Amino acid sequence: MLSTKNSLLVCLGASLPVLVPRFSIWAKMALVGGAWLLAGGFKTLTIVIKTMPRDFSALVKLVRLVFHIKMAERANLSVPRMFENSARRYPENVLFYYKDEEWTFKDIEEYSNRIADFFLRAGYVKGDSVAVFMGNKPQFVGVWLGLAKIGCIPALINSNLRSDPLIHSIKVAKCKAVIFSTELGQAIESIFGVLMNGTSDYFPAYSIGAQEANHPPMHTIPGGVDLEATLHTYSCLPVSAAVSESIGFTDKLMYIYTSGTTGMPKAAVIKHSRYILAAGGLMIMAGVKRTDRVYCPLPLYHSVGGMVSLSGCMNGGISMVMKDKFSASTYWKDCVKYKVTVAQYIGEICRYLLNTPESEFESQHSVRLMFGNGLRPEIWAEFTHRFNIKDITEFYGSTEGNSQILNSDNTVGAVGFVPVLLSTIIPLGLIKVDESGEPIREPDTGLCIRCKAGEQGEFVGIIKQNQPLREFVGYSDKESTSKKVIHNVWSKGDMCFRSGDILVCDEYGYFYFKDRKGDTYRWKGENVSTAEVEGVISRSAGLTDVVVYGVKVPNCEGRVGMAAIVQDLGSGTSVDLPKLAGDLKARLPSYAQPAFIRIVRELDMTGTFKLKKRDLQVEGFDVSQIQDPMFFLQGGQYKPLTKELYNDITEGRVRM
Repeated sequence: MLSTKNSLLVCLGASLPVLVPRFSIWAKMALVGGAWLLAGGFKTLTIVIKTMPRDFSALVKLVRLVFHIKMAERANLSVPRMFENSARRYPENVLFYYKDEEWTFKDIEEYSNRIADFFLRAGYVKGDSVAVFMGNKPQFVGVWLGLAKIGCIPALINSNLRSDPLIHSIKVAKCKAVIFSTELGQAIESIFGVLMNGTSDYFPAYSIGAQEANHPPMHTIPGGVDLEATLHTYSCLPVSAAVSESIGFTDKLMYIYTSGTTGMPKAAVIKHSRYILAAGGLMIMAGVKRTDRVYCPLPLYHSVGGMVSLSGCMNGGISMVMKDKFSASTYWKDCVKYKVTVAQYIGEICRYLLNTPESEFESQHSVRLMFGNGLRPEIWAEFTHRFNIKDITEFYGSTEGNSQILNSDNTVGAVGFVPVLLSTIIPLGLIKVDESGEPIREPDTGLCIRCKAGEQGEFVGIIKQNQPLREFVGYSDKESTSKKVIHNVWSKGDMCFRSGDILVCDEYGYFYFKDRKGDTYRWKGENVSTAEVEGVISRSAGLTDVVVYGVKVPNCEGRVGMAAIVQDLGSGTSVDLPKLAGDLKARLPSYAQPAFIRIVRELDMTGTFKLKKRDLQVEGFDVSQIQDPMFFLQGGQYKPLTKELYNDITEGRVRM
């Protein structure tokens, strides 16, 4: 049955052509809007008035972003031509500050032109995939940009991968060659026999960087080419117009891999249009200016550093301070040294920064804005106060996803918002899912059910192909792509991208991240958000690394909570378990308090600071298989999990 509000809108919509045939479209819109407000009452009116400045500012930015992408589409702009335009306008502007080096826009343009000339002469053509296996350095950008200039598709591979995951990443993108940094030569050498198997008598491999001690020489890799030694002999001029103009706005630009927290990495397809859209997002939506200096301690093989941040710098003549890896102890020192005004964060970085001793540099920096995703609500206010950060731009989205939202007004904990009046019109939102993650549908229509304010649900976005704002291209393999698409969501025949994330929206239109769909577990008939529990434990245990997951207990329905907490056994410090038990009891309902605690030396982490938990979940709490100290919550206290207690639990003598 339709709600009163919806019934009124439907009746009014059907009557408009009869009642007001001569009214302008504005009059009709006013009538519909008035009816909606009347149906919602004064509460809706109050919310609309309160959020109007926020929504108007967002609307202006969105219009500018749409104009930005439409102009690029009309010009059939590619990323190489976008950068060429910037290099022409700002040739002497420094694009990269890297250690003691400075690389101008002109430097990167000429370097990438030499790369393009080399691979063009070597016979590579548009559509060929080439693996780029390098750490953060200016040459990394010059290499993938040079490949893109001749239509090749660089696959930006996580430089931390080794063995099977590395082989998988190269093969899943059907790469015809690999370009690697000399310091990663050992990793390539170790898998080279597998790469050659069944393809040819050698697999093309090209090294970048001067040969250093302890790195295998190129002659140990059959057919290996020292690219650095010969690159200077190739042309620094742009490729021919025929080659350049054959690459357009809707072509594939690169592959960026998902983090692989629950399996092997997947190669997400990034088009030129998506990268150009991201360039507009940094300057228009996040508010980064041409005069800013952006601090990027994140890996450039991932979307936040290598696309969101880098694209805007490449497009707008903005300088980037590039770090080879993140260091909490030097973060603010670097910001002072390089006169940084905008800085990035992701995942657990903000917690690591809070966990460092106070230093003089944290009060001397000139950072006016930080942007990224993953700043936990539990530490948001403390972080901004301690480090005097005036503006935080927290955004939500994924590498391959088609729906991004942004929190640009410093609302603590929110990952973004949508205007309240447009919440049922904007083509994204939350749908109800059951405990297995499957969508709950209306019995009459078969359509998904949109969550109301305060209800948790999976974040989805309508797919409109060939529209940069709504497009979902997917991955290099069709099976992975199909799993992320859901049909018949809000109307028959539509398609939505499934984020796999559980969010909640409040009455003001702000969205808050709750958990990954696969991470949420059910215990005592209640859904438990692992992210929420992790935040409480981390705070109680001194901002240490922690992951929470559900484990099976024999003869018990659902999964009971277990937490793995990092403790440096050599430091002499230990987790205060009585304090932890008290904090959990005070801040969480009984069903969300972990029954098991496991003390570990370290936790596996992705290159983008996401903690892995799959292996821990598989191991459970079996004392015969796990050497780490474990504890069980009994009588309000965590007691050592002995073999006898383990048997009592698994055989049902101790009630959960």
